[in-house]
Amino acid sequence: MIGTDNKALENILTRTSVRSYSSGNVTDKELETVIRAAMSAPSAMNKQPWHFFVIRGAKLREAIAEMLEYGKQSLRNASAAIIIAGDKSRFFEDPEAVDYWVEDCSAAAENLLLAAHAIGLGAVWCGVYPIPSRIDQMRKATGIGDGYVPMCIIPLGHTEGDHEPKDKWDPAKVTYLD
Repeated sequence: MIGTDNKALENILTRTSVRSYSSGNVTDKELETVIRAAMSAPSAMNKQPWHFFVIRGAKLREAIAEMLEYGKQSLRNASAAIIIAGDKSRFFEDPEAVDYWVEDCSAAAENLLLAAHAIGLGAVWCGVYPIPSRIDQMRKATGIGDGYVPMCIIPLGHTEGDHEPKDKWDPAKVTYLD
């Protein structure tokens, strides 16, 4: 991995998916910080078609049970999780552009993951959309209504153990078109 003294690049290059958490709770300030970062993401025509559902306590345990049902161990010790969902009232009406919400919410999710890493939290992206059974499971576990499409759930917690970043650079996946 290349070394850099740029804090933003260093944060991007050292972010890892964290699936094990200590018993410490994520604070309201930490949650607001990562959600503010997520809302700073770009979106097509500034539609901002995202909605963030913060889950803790009993709802988090229900979501954990649903996620474990399809093999996601990532929520087991998380003290909070954020579901990023598309708000259908903010989708484009044009059928050719309606799915831009996925790109917009994905940008928000990446910002959230980077912000979590920057403030010392562990997090991992767990996909929900586009699998209908996962969408239904998440709605059932959390009570999210039909006006929203759960895209992903990101468990958060204080990292337990060492998590080394992977060097994913592969020059074979780059083509320069001059």
